[in-house]
Amino acid sequence: MEEQIKQEYQEYVKEVTPTHNLWVQMLKAFLVGGIICVIGQFILNYCTQTLGLDKETAGSWNSLLLILMSILLTGINVYPSIVKFGGAGALVPITGFANSVAAPAIEFKKEGQVFGIGCKIFTIAGPVILYGIVTSWVLGLLYWLGKSFGWF
Repeated sequence: MEEQIKQEYQEYVKEVTPTHNLWVQMLKAFLVGGIICVIGQFILNYCTQTLGLDKETAGSWNSLLLILMSILLTGINVYPSIVKFGGAGALVPITGFANSVAAPAIEFKKEGQVFGIGCKIFTIAGPVILYGIVTSWVLGLLYWLGKSFGWF
């Protein structure tokens, strides 16, 4: 009896699990990520060529504007549709990180400034920040040791 229930459950899971075409998903991610990069390049070119900013300042404005656009699109519930379509192409760039910070803040706003936004804002981005800092610290230590002992 138990084996039959397990078998029926496995068949149900197979039936309701969505199937994805890997090549189509990769193409969508490539297109969405590429479009985000083209927008970033356009901003960078506009800042350097039209506004006459130096490369470093233009890069800072580029990052700020991409983050702002991502947060605005998250706020009007457009960015989640972009992520659903483009997958990693929308999640990996700086715009995806901004979305991962803004989405919980918007979602939990109704619970108040402290227990809503304050507690939940880094729900998704927190682990990325934590492990990014830890990994960079470990790699920096290894690099320092390598330089100290002449390994590099």
